[in-house]
Amino acid sequence: MANIQFSLQLYTLREETGKDFIGTLEKVAKLGYQGVEFAGYGGIRAYQMRKELDRLGLKASSSHVQLSLLESELEQVIEYQQIIGSQHVVCPVLPTERRSKEAYFELIPILNEIGRKCHEAGITLSYHNHDFELVKLDNGKMPLELILAETNSEWVKAEFDVYWLTKAGEDPVLWLKRYEGRTPLVHIKDMTTDGEEFFAELGTGGVNLDGVLKQGEQSKVEWFIVEQDRSRILPLDSIEISMNYLKSKKLITF
Repeated sequence: MANIQFSLQLYTLREETGKDFIGTLEKVAKLGYQGVEFAGYGGIRAYQMRKELDRLGLKASSSHVQLSLLESELEQVIEYQQIIGSQHVVCPVLPTERRSKEAYFELIPILNEIGRKCHEAGITLSYHNHDFELVKLDNGKMPLELILAETNSEWVKAEFDVYWLTKAGEDPVLWLKRYEGRTPLVHIKDMTTDGEEFFAELGTGGVNLDGVLKQGEQSKVEWFIVEQDRSRILPLDSIEISMNYLKSKKLITF
């Protein structure tokens, strides 16, 4: 897995970044994460963000950007990525009103157009799933299947979230195999096994992380991105436990 790097989705530390964005980046770097995936920039300008990332030895693996901003401010989004060194922008979640079958069909040309413009600028657009895209429509297809089948594979990639795939009863390893070469980013998350299906630190739950990590190289994954939407302990402690798991697997040396 020499070519795969490990990043942290900063949504995990949203309360911490809200108080001290740069100080939080320092803590993430100290734990051994190689990059960060942004979910907002804390009002920090792109050149200043790049300066801080370089100082800390962190890479910008990717950025989650709401669909509405991708539609209305794509040029600014792309420019920010180029300055901070991010090669990936991700559509993170669809608003509720855009989750009907008709809305998915309307979304496809929009994603294609955004993806085309990103591609021309040297940026990759990926679509991040939750579990609602894995509920079959009346045509028998899952929305996630529909999106990936009907969009241009060069312009629209996938950022599979292994927690949400597992929660929906799907095998994330099979999804990675099915879409080999189209999954540059993968969210690795774990799930408790006490019946509550709560988010868990890596290696403490029931998601087939070993299988996912093993499949990563074959599927040409560039970044595995740790995210824990909610934590039962302090989020900084959660991401340290997850990092220690990755180190125990000899995936990161620090």
